[in-house]
Amino acid sequence: MEYNTEFWNKYTEKSESQYNEEFAKFIRDLVVSLRCNSVLEVGCNAGNALRLFPENFEVHGIDLNENSLERARKNLPSFKFQNGSVTKIPFEDSSIDFVFTHMVLNYIRTEDMPKAISEMFRVSKKYLLTCELFDENESPIEDEIQCWNRNVCQRWLDYKVRIISDVDMHEEIDPKKTRFTLVKKLQT
Repeated sequence: MEYNTEFWNKYTEKSESQYNEEFAKFIRDLVVSLRCNSVLEVGCNAGNALRLFPENFEVHGIDLNENSLERARKNLPSFKFQNGSVTKIPFEDSSIDFVFTHMVLNYIRTEDMPKAISEMFRVSKKYLLTCELFDENESPIEDEIQCWNRNVCQRWLDYKVRIISDVDMHEEIDPKKTRFTLVKKLQT
């Protein structure tokens, strides 16, 4: 998996100034309503989507960008942030109740997607959520670096999960109208 530090440092600067409180509320409320006790954001950046969780909640974030992780640790010192990749998540099997991404899989190379989905499934105990820019055929997106619209729901069909939701997010929660795909991991 290629990694462009300069691009992601700029991305962190931009995303910190564009904090989306509605999305953070949505994630917190969803996790709580599903009676989860632990959450992991894969590709957490500076931790914006995790800001509204109570300090006593078990909150984790992983990212490849050390600049982002430093900011997340500074802004949210009671949560646990560490370096990690979606293709090699540094957690035990079935160790986190709720695992999610927000516009992370859009930047994962197509050949790395099977490993990314497999890793998320592996560490999840109960639920998985992906919020990604969507296209049924996974078309390329024009950006500074290579990225793609994703059809994550289609990819979950190869796993023991129940699809709970696969809809576009309302623009008041996520102005980019990412595809909200929530699945429940079935016990084997």
